[in-house]
Amino acid sequence: MKFRNNIAIALAVGFLAAATPTMGSAALPEGARAPDFKLEAALGGKPFSLSLQNALKKGPVVLYFFPAAFTQGCTIEAHLFAEASDQFHQLGATIVGVTAGNVERVAEFSSVECRDKFAVAADPGAKIAAEYKTTMQGPKGTLSERTSFVIAPDGKILLSYTDRNPQAHIEKTMAAVRAWKAGHA
Repeated sequence: MKFRNNIAIALAVGFLAAATPTMGSAALPEGARAPDFKLEAALGGKPFSLSLQNALKKGPVVLYFFPAAFTQGCTIEAHLFAEASDQFHQLGATIVGVTAGNVERVAEFSSVECRDKFAVAADPGAKIAAEYKTTMQGPKGTLSERTSFVIAPDGKILLSYTDRNPQAHIEKTMAAVRAWKAGHA
């Protein structure tokens, strides 16, 4: 009986490992230069072309990568960023979400889950996520890993934070934006 339980446990652990996306390489570190990009995005359901360089002209950018629109963790994270968006804007920061998953639903996600508060960009094939070294392998291919960056207007990464749990991303990015603002008041 003990042997069967050990086999069942080993099979369960093996199944969970196979079903769980694998983590990618470490994300770009703090102090690195953020790669510029242009992506198709949506804000409030309305499509537009998003340029990091243009967004940085307004102030720091909170750039967060997430695996796929309309999944549980990504929806929670979008709601949390939407709730905090006014505070970020008061500090002069722009929030941008980027996903390699469900790219055909970015416009709907920007309106429904991001509550028309910030832009969400589609990253087909996770090409931009790869430049930021924040990819993982999911069951259907390469996805964006849940990683948040705060990028100063000069393009320097002030914060690089990876965690599958969406909760701390808002706190950490807000603290980094506040620290930047305090040094530029």
